Amino acid sequence: MVSFKIFSGTSSRYLAEKICNHLQCPLGKMNIQYFADGEFSVAYEESIRGAHVFLIQSTFPKSDNLMELLLMVDAAKRASAKSIVAVIPYFGWARQDRKDVPRVAIGAKLVADLLGVAGINRLITMDLHADQIQGFFDVPVDHLYASSVFIEEIRNLNLPNLLIATPDVGGTKRANTYAKHLNAPMVICYKLRKKANEVSEMKIIGDVKGMDVVLIDDIVDTAGTVTKAADLMMSEGAASVRAFASHAVMSDPASTRVDQSKLLEINFTDSIPYSKKSEKVKVVSVAEIFATAISRVCNNESISSLYVI
Repeated sequence: MVSFKIFSGTSSRYLAEKICNHLQCPLGKMNIQYFADGEFSVAYEESIRGAHVFLIQSTFPKSDNLMELLLMVDAAKRASAKSIVAVIPYFGWARQDRKDVPRVAIGAKLVADLLGVAGINRLITMDLHADQIQGFFDVPVDHLYASSVFIEEIRNLNLPNLLIATPDVGGTKRANTYAKHLNAPMVICYKLRKKANEVSEMKIIGDVKGMDVVLIDDIVDTAGTVTKAADLMMSEGAASVRAFASHAVMSDPASTRVDQSKLLEINFTDSIPYSKKSEKVKVVSVAEIFATAISRVCNNESISSLYVI
């Protein structure tokens, strides 16, 4: 195997340790020093000259996580790493992927530019909010999918009347791929927003009566959409409603909303650490998927078999 080393930022160390366990390799030593004014510096405590360096860090809020990753990339470049691969299980700012109103920034493109200028040679990520964000980068992007673990979880539920649903129109393509793979019907929720993180109106396109509904989404932030969809479906006769979402942003009051909703459960990956307590929240690890991707990238092998759908 090609020589490679794995390092982690502060907030994703829990996942990096799992990935290293699968790869049977040590997690690299790094020192992150904080100063009184809030600034911090990054230093590698071992030689990385000529090595393929993988830097694991999700860029969820706060923005220190992104800045930490940028400093890690810059330090690796200046330490003569042969290649630098950013492993970003959750790519933050991805919802800012276009100008949907006048005079706004395209945050996803800006972050892509920052990573490119810092010096990454490749990006490995999972379930971008919009697939076209891959085109914002001038380096190869390996875009993994949580479906590789969620499909088996859904099958194991053995639901008698499985119905796949999307909580908003934007997730129709994602939900449709699940529906086709599982040979199940699909419905769509149509929602209207008056402002960010607040749903003013929602309607269901399709029949959910007597069905065991599985909602598919990529991000759950305040959980307003997914819980409103679940409650609406139960009021229209659904037998049960569950949800599967890739990234547990779960900003307050998301956990409270999930607990008070008609959702039986909501499943996430561990791309973001979920620290709050909710009996309805279940977490499935994607460490093995990322470990396999890292191994195959190192050996110039295909990763297409990781794409279940």
